[in-house]
Amino acid sequence: MEFAQRHAISDVCVLCEDVEGSIAFYRDKLGFKLRHRAEGFADFSGAGLTLALWEIDHISRHTGMDDTRGPGAHKVCIAVNLPAPAEIDACYAELGAKGIVFQGPPADYPWNARCIYFSGPDDELWELYAWLDGGPVGAVDKEQG
Repeated sequence: MEFAQRHAISDVCVLCEDVEGSIAFYRDKLGFKLRHRAEGFADFSGAGLTLALWEIDHISRHTGMDDTRGPGAHKVCIAVNLPAPAEIDACYAELGAKGIVFQGPPADYPWNARCIYFSGPDDELWELYAWLDGGPVGAVDKEQG
């Protein structure tokens, strides 16, 4: 059995420039509950997994990773699957009222999903999506759907 079939993703970690500014964004605008806070690091409880923030300077200093800035830098997209397309429109209104700036209004995309996109404070991309009638396209494993 492959690694990805044995182990669920438990955390998504955003490498950030300013942990305090990122904490404010995720706590105050998106409503995540701060769970742990340490030097250069914070994590939040949320539905389904842990969202963590790690300051670039801190991770570089402690791990020796030096490819976290500029071209080829580590990037992340955080996707949230909502239960119905109407939820996309509701989130667009709710988060827009909190100051989230979207790349555009809710739209239906060729992969059969209604989506909205926005960026967090460290240019991490967020995608909120809901499958349209017929569900996802391109399933490789028919048993998995």
